[in-house]
Amino acid sequence: MRKFLIGAATLAMLFGSPALAQQSSMKPGPMWTAARIMVEDGQMQNYMDYLTKTWMANQDYSKKQGWLLEYHVLQSVNPRDGEPNIVLISRFRDMPSAAESDRRNELINQRMQQDAHSAAAASGARNTMRKQMGSVLYREMLKR
Repeated sequence: MRKFLIGAATLAMLFGSPALAQQSSMKPGPMWTAARIMVEDGQMQNYMDYLTKTWMANQDYSKKQGWLLEYHVLQSVNPRDGEPNIVLISRFRDMPSAAESDRRNELINQRMQQDAHSAAAASGARNTMRKQMGSVLYREMLKR
């Protein structure tokens, strides 16, 4: 019985006390998205026009609303086969709830004088300029 009590006390000390657990040296920080885009041959200037007139204007609006911390347009200088030649980076504090995301989309659509259907149609029309190759979501890890 004594060995059992000593064993149980040892296990409780090792696994049962969160105060004894070492805190991580890192903490979760802002979120980053990286949208991977392959611009079609002969369409780079048209796509750059779209980015500067529409995409960046919406990103600036999002920054003013406090939704976005920063954004960047990166061009791959030497993309290999199957790699994007444009990467659109956005950095934001945290993921909004579904309801907040819907609210923000509605405000952007009002700003652009469109609805969800016309926004989807406009995105489809841009397929003549680019191929969306997916996006990646990252969580920045910060030193405590």
